Amino acid sequence: MSTRDNWRNLGFLAGWVVLLLFVPPTFSIYIRSFFMFLMMYVILSLSWNIISGYTGYISFGHVVFYGIGTYATAILVVDYGWHWIMAVAASGLVGAIFAILIGYPVLRLKGPYFAIAMLGAAEGTRVIAINWVSLTHGADGIAYPNIENSFETYIAMLVLMVIAVIVAYWVGHSRFGIRLNAIREDEIAAESLGVNTTFYKMAALVLSAIFPAMAGGIQGYKTLYIEPESEFFILITIYMKLFAMFGGKGTVIGPVLGAFILYSVQEYTWIRFPTAHLITFGIFIILVARFMPRGLIGFAVDRGWARKGMVH
Repeated sequence: MSTRDNWRNLGFLAGWVVLLLFVPPTFSIYIRSFFMFLMMYVILSLSWNIISGYTGYISFGHVVFYGIGTYATAILVVDYGWHWIMAVAASGLVGAIFAILIGYPVLRLKGPYFAIAMLGAAEGTRVIAINWVSLTHGADGIAYPNIENSFETYIAMLVLMVIAVIVAYWVGHSRFGIRLNAIREDEIAAESLGVNTTFYKMAALVLSAIFPAMAGGIQGYKTLYIEPESEFFILITIYMKLFAMFGGKGTVIGPVLGAFILYSVQEYTWIRFPTAHLITFGIFIILVARFMPRGLIGFAVDRGWARKGMVH
């Protein structure tokens, strides 16, 4: 990628950050919350893309890291009196440790077996959260003190999103990312060329776990209440997967565009068609999959509207 493209991408990111910084003091709490959750899905989509877009290991259970993060933050804040920012930072470490623990067995699997194993890990962790009452408070969930925190959680999510974009950009333009792409294209050939595939897959999984865990911690503190069914909800994984694939998996800007557009569409259909918004949203996804199977980025590149280097 040329220096000009790098400066253009940096300017694009800076412009979005400046725009989002003006949202909190000028809009209602609802609009502020909308943008906060939109940024959260940008983070989740970018994180899913690191392991699934670059290595080709499609995860159906990435919500497990999100749920682990919400619980780690809530337990540290409510039960141990930590400041919520310190607890969110610690939740990223907890997510990384959990990724290492499950990574060794599940990364031995490939294709649909890996996807199902990740789904099983998420569902198993949800069951543990329901039944480990002494730690997680069980099905009753955990309630934070009732305070207005929409501004500080908004800023925290914005900072985390910027960091996630920078890390994703580094992954997409580094030797680390090139090795992940080699694993996606032909893992056996990559290993025969000296790539330590086990290490790189594990590193990608750990990196993709940190940001969802921290985003989950911020989200839990924003909503002031968490419980297993909502924090380990499979639809969260489906959303991050769809957003990344709609924008263009294996790219940096694709998951960002996908999350911004599809989350906005989802919110609009929920407001206008509250009894049928999932059906409407589903029809939209089907049409996109039919006419833009490689996502927005692939669609733009195929038609010469953008160079691959500009959007990667």
